[in-house]
Amino acid sequence: MDYEKYLSKRTMSIKPSGIRKFFDVAAAMPNCISLGVGEPNFVTPDYARQAAVDSIMRGETKYTSNSGLIELRQAISKYLEQRFDLSYEPADIIITVGVSEAIDNTLRAVLNFGDEVLIPEPCFVSYAPCVTLAGGEPVSIPCIADNGFILTKEALEKYITPKTKLLFIPFPTNPTGGIMTGEQLEEIVPTIIKNDLLVLSDEVYAELTYGGRKHVSIASINGMKERTILLNGFSKAFAMTGWRIGFAAAPRAIAQQILKIHQFAIMCAPTAGQYAALSCLEQGFKDGFASVEMMKAEYDRKRKFLYDSLISMGLDCFEPLGAFYMFPSVESTGMDGEVFANTFIKSHEVAVVPGGAFGECGKNHIRISYAYSMEKLEKALERMRDFLKK
Repeated sequence: MDYEKYLSKRTMSIKPSGIRKFFDVAAAMPNCISLGVGEPNFVTPDYARQAAVDSIMRGETKYTSNSGLIELRQAISKYLEQRFDLSYEPADIIITVGVSEAIDNTLRAVLNFGDEVLIPEPCFVSYAPCVTLAGGEPVSIPCIADNGFILTKEALEKYITPKTKLLFIPFPTNPTGGIMTGEQLEEIVPTIIKNDLLVLSDEVYAELTYGGRKHVSIASINGMKERTILLNGFSKAFAMTGWRIGFAAAPRAIAQQILKIHQFAIMCAPTAGQYAALSCLEQGFKDGFASVEMMKAEYDRKRKFLYDSLISMGLDCFEPLGAFYMFPSVESTGMDGEVFANTFIKSHEVAVVPGGAFGECGKNHIRISYAYSMEKLEKALERMRDFLKK
């Protein structure tokens, strides 16, 4: 049977995730060390797990409000103000099934067919496919290591057309670990306002900013909250990837349309997960987010170790200041990222992700996640050192 005639052309035009490909290969190799998946090596805090169990034992197993538990939205409102100087009413916050759902819902809420969406690259693999599925046209803006993989005013202006409606701001960035300071964000704000663009700001790594720096949201800059959809969640900073709890915070008129899609497609985020997320915030308000600070300090230790190790091997590597990824160039080896990753996993059983999975401008790089145990990182780097010598 010819199924191709029944399938969506938009869906068929999308390539499978380059991350999952190497994760699946690694899973089939018993001795393989995988540094490919961006998932914390910490377990969700015990109080969050207990809160989920307690909610189940109380019989809290029904749907919540479509927007999510009001207690959780109130806590997120307080959290955003306390940690990032942002002011959002609970009514402007929607609890989603991870940030992934929030991205999809936001794009479907704001895009018409043919609208162009600017995406700084290298970037998370789902941005462009989600734009395509929503009927938009993804437009890549290449960012380079020489300027910290940031989005500059000059690069932004170069790619704006009359069809441009939305700009992704994905900092701290997966896969590069690049961040944008408040001053750097302020430089692009006049261009955003002048061209009447919306901004989708993915801030899921906001808590993981290093070197004494504090994350700055573009929504906190004068004139930007009214045109920004802010996305965040509990997966990375709170080690809750499997719980799938994220949120969108947006101007009321946009939030209502995001909620409409969420109502019909999802109904609500998992109830037990919402109670677990609520406990993370409540505990954080009591102890200054000690668990977040502990994980951040451990990531920072691994970040420094991995960066120093890669430099000592002779690889050209940008020092990341956010998230938990390293994005070294392998061009000096005579290989691009795809060849390097394929050869490395076959010869030394270590999985890294080719940089081309995150956009064409990353093709000479590989992505290494350091959200793993130090023991695993040390073993993987021993194998990499041997691989590079050979």
